[in-house]
Amino acid sequence: QVQLVESGGGLVQAGASLRLSCAASGRTFSSYNMGWFRQAPGKEREFVGGISGSGGFTYYGASVKGRFTISRDNAKNTVYLQMNSLKPEDTAVYYCVASASGIWWSGRPEEFGSWGQGTQVSVSS
Repeated sequence: QVQLVESGGGLVQAGASLRLSCAASGRTFSSYNMGWFRQAPGKEREFVGGISGSGGFTYYGASVKGRFTISRDNAKNTVYLQMNSLKPEDTAVYYCVASASGIWWSGRPEEFGSWGQGTQVSVSS
């Protein structure tokens, strides 16, 4: 298990960009696949995407592909979510997650054993 702390959320206008950061504790950060989920009020939790431990493989959900980019800096124990061309429908609480599972790319919440507390992203029209 790793402890995860997100930062960088806020209120922006449609079309703007925002970058979320997630700082992880522990010495074995590079052994974890990292990802992001989001949940909007009244909606189901959605897998935004993830990145492998080495950073060599990324996966994105269809609703964000081409607009969002996930990266990581293993030297800083940090994963990032760069969000461009934001839309009002991107409004949600965003959660950083960590997985030791080999099938984390399935996007199933149960594949992720560690969750951050979440950070709010609000996009106005």
